Amino acid sequence: MTYARPLAVIILIPFTALTAYAIYDVGFLGVFEHQLAASGGWQVFTDLAIALLINLLWIVPDARKTGRNPWPYVALTLVLGSFGPLLYLLLKGKPPPAP
Repeated sequence: MTYARPLAVIILIPFTALTAYAIYDVGFLGVFEHQLAASGGWQVFTDLAIALLINLLWIVPDARKTGRNPWPYVALTLVLGSFGPLLYLLLKGKPPPAP
């Protein structure tokens, strides 16, 4: 996965700026209030939760397989959403050599 790290950087930089602006504009809890104000928002929120759960189901075993601690990324994902998986990809080292 040689493309994962550059892709994570390309996504993470504008996503961080957008998140900072949204938090500045409506506050941390305001982001959720706007999202959950209508059924369309509930659908998007549920879709995000499913996608993040699938990410966590990949991150935990992958981190263990490569000797990394998965729990900081799990915590980041649960609190900050996509930042957890993006940082996991950004900080992922090379896979261990095959035995």
